[in-house]
Amino acid sequence: MKRLTATATATAFALATLFSGTAFAGPADDARTHFQAIGSGDLAVLMRGYADNAQLTWVGGPLDGSYAGADAIRGVWEKFTKSQGTLKVSIDKVEESANPKGATVTANVQFEGKQPIKVRYVLTYRDAKIVNETWQIDPKLSVASY
Repeated sequence: MKRLTATATATAFALATLFSGTAFAGPADDARTHFQAIGSGDLAVLMRGYADNAQLTWVGGPLDGSYAGADAIRGVWEKFTKSQGTLKVSIDKVEESANPKGATVTANVQFEGKQPIKVRYVLTYRDAKIVNETWQIDPKLSVASY
């Protein structure tokens, strides 16, 4: 009888947690926040997602290059947000792969402002911080609008 009671208690706790509205943000949610921060030009939100030793690889366009460390990455985003202003963000095909060592999120993202910027995104997280980011401009990318 005690085993049944323990199982029933564990099940009730699991269901209560599931339906309590308490949600834990995962890397895919963090990635969406990251993309929205880029679109809004919110550097404070954008930069808090990076590890101190993060790497950004930007492939294509005027900011093409590799950037190492939070200061260099901040400089890139300052240039980008200053030149682009506020952007509408469409996010599609978000995929997350994770194990105990970290997670990778891939997505197709379109930033719309003066002109559409279609980006194939890859973010690698360790300890809930971005350690590697690839911004691949891909003009032929298909992004569904939401």
